[in-house]
Amino acid sequence: MDTQDSSPQPSTNDTTSADTVLELESMIKQGMTTMDRNKSELKKLKEMLESALLNDETYRTAAEKAKEAAKEKGKAKLNVLNVPANKQLEEKIKDLSTENKELSGAQSEYLREYARLSGTNEIEGDDGEVREIVYVAKLVKKSKR
Repeated sequence: MDTQDSSPQPSTNDTTSADTVLELESMIKQGMTTMDRNKSELKKLKEMLESALLNDETYRTAAEKAKEAAKEKGKAKLNVLNVPANKQLEEKIKDLSTENKELSGAQSEYLREYARLSGTNEIEGDDGEVREIVYVAKLVKKSKR
C-alpha cells in the first residue's frame, strides 16, 4: 500500500527565504542593541569630556569670549538682514530651499516608480551621464496613536 503525505511541504526555496529573513531580523535587532548601547556610552563620554573642559580655566575663559563674539556676530547679522535688499535675498533663499526639499521628495517617488516599472536602477540624464538609483533605509520608532 502506497501512503503519500498529502500535507503541503514547504519548498526548499521558501525555507531558505524564511531562514534568510530570520537571519536578517536577528542582525537588525543585534545592530539596534549595539547602536543603543553605543549611544548611551557616547552620552556618558561626552558628559565626562564636557565636565573636563568646563573645569579647565583656559577653556572656560575662551568659551566665554566665544559666546560674547557670537552675540556680537548675531547683532551684526541682524543689522545686515534689516536692509530690504538683503531681506529679499534671505526670503528667496528660504523659498528655493523649501522648493528643493519638495522637489527632492517628489523625485524620490518618481525614481522608485521608474525603477519598479522599467526594471532598472539606472537612468541617463540630459547631460548623458548615467546615474544609479539608490535607496536609503533607516529605523524610526513607530508613533503611538
